[in-house]
Amino acid sequence: MSYYQRHVFFCLNQRDDGRACCATHDAAAMQEHAKRRIKELGLNGAGKVRVNKAGCLDRCDEGPCLVVYPEGTWYTYVDRQDVDEIVESHLARGEPVERLRLR
Repeated sequence: MSYYQRHVFFCLNQRDDGRACCATHDAAAMQEHAKRRIKELGLNGAGKVRVNKAGCLDRCDEGPCLVVYPEGTWYTYVDRQDVDEIVESHLARGEPVERLRLR
């Protein structure tokens, strides 16, 4: 068994050349929000869920992104409500959020 049941990585990449990047979509604030929600729901810690920052995940053209392991489920999001839905559905109940999935 892995140390964490699920591990979430938020792309926080910042590009200075004008190309699409997650940082311009408030990715750092969304990562912090997800971390807070995980703690509020008691889902953090060993054997549970870990939310981390990541450098470029190379999918910035598809909008801000995050990935959930071990499933390898990729998501995009627009706002805190989208992040809350991922936390409450996928991370808390194990039910992926189809409308936010990246393929």
